[in-house]
Amino acid sequence: MESTANRILASLRRKGRGHVFTPDELLSLGSRPAVDKALSRLTRSGEIRRLGRGIYDYPKISPRLGKLSPAPETIAQALARQEGAQLQTSGARAANALGLTTQVPGRLTFLTDGTPRSRRVGSQVIELKRAAPRKLRGAGTLAGTVLQAIRYLGLERVDDHVVQHLARLLSPNDKRELRTLASAAPGWARSAIHQIIAPGPTSERPDSLAKPSRSKRVKHVE
Repeated sequence: MESTANRILASLRRKGRGHVFTPDELLSLGSRPAVDKALSRLTRSGEIRRLGRGIYDYPKISPRLGKLSPAPETIAQALARQEGAQLQTSGARAANALGLTTQVPGRLTFLTDGTPRSRRVGSQVIELKRAAPRKLRGAGTLAGTVLQAIRYLGLERVDDHVVQHLARLLSPNDKRELRTLASAAPGWARSAIHQIIAPGPTSERPDSLAKPSRSKRVKHVE
């Protein structure tokens, strides 16, 4: 009979390296005591890594650097999945991820409709803050990330450069989704959203946000 540890490892291999998870996600593969015992065994063998209390990953491995640290987003997503909650990036992190600010947020904060909590992972503290439903519109989508960034930048800093940058970044599908989110935006932001989604150049967005198209960046002012 296949062991719980082997079933867990097979499941993680299907999900791929870099997957972050909690024990609750594995309860279909064995009882809680069996899962806990299997995770302990897999951690000792180096197959998985314990990141913090009740959270693990199947780490990506670099030939030069060894095991790589997971992105904060993947840790926050695992915590949100634990209770079936939505997760939305904070405005400051959204603006930085989209290439609109040069400042990397000092706090790793995410918005949720689940339980507010924080979790230390290594030297990082991942914070989940409870937010109103309107702040979670478009959670987990690029359009939702754009809406968060616009809210964060504010009226004075959402200028033509920001509008043009976002218009190039979004695909036609992203723009259609952003249109549906316009009603959740502050009144002043709706004009900018309408300019972003207006017919224009084809999206220059790559498969991920790792290399956004170039544009003038807006410096964050405290």
